Amino acid sequence: MDLIAGVRVKQLKVIPDERGRLMEMLRADDEIFMGFGQVYLTSTLPGVVKAWHLHQLQTDNVVCVHGMIKLALYDDRADSETYGQINQFFMGVHHPLLVQIPPLVYHGWKCVSLEEALIINTVTRPYDHRDPDEHRLDAHQSHIPYDWSRKDG
Repeated sequence: MDLIAGVRVKQLKVIPDERGRLMEMLRADDEIFMGFGQVYLTSTLPGVVKAWHLHQLQTDNVVCVHGMIKLALYDDRADSETYGQINQFFMGVHHPLLVQIPPLVYHGWKCVSLEEALIINTVTRPYDHRDPDEHRLDAHQSHIPYDWSRKDG
């Protein structure tokens, strides 16, 4: 897949043993580490879409640690070499990834597992409740050419 300019993907390694498992997500010595603002957990119920949003300044580092999501990205930056491009990732317990989303790239996800998906996001800036760095569009009615429905076949 040709990635949208600025998007980076880190394949995560799960290390299991008789006690359980360990999965490193993001380290300060990772090549893709850009700084620390905060870490938060969000959940998404089966079939629910949380989209579209972008940040002016913040970079997101998204990992699904329980369940599965379909993460979609859209490059709406007119001056980008990947303007108009879409990336889609199926990620979670069956495909552990970290997807780094740069500023000004629209993104969102849909829970595609039968159970609630748990997503950890490590962002480069703390959330400012007085002046949120966030712009939102309707998930199903916007100019973004993406269909959240399941593709059977």
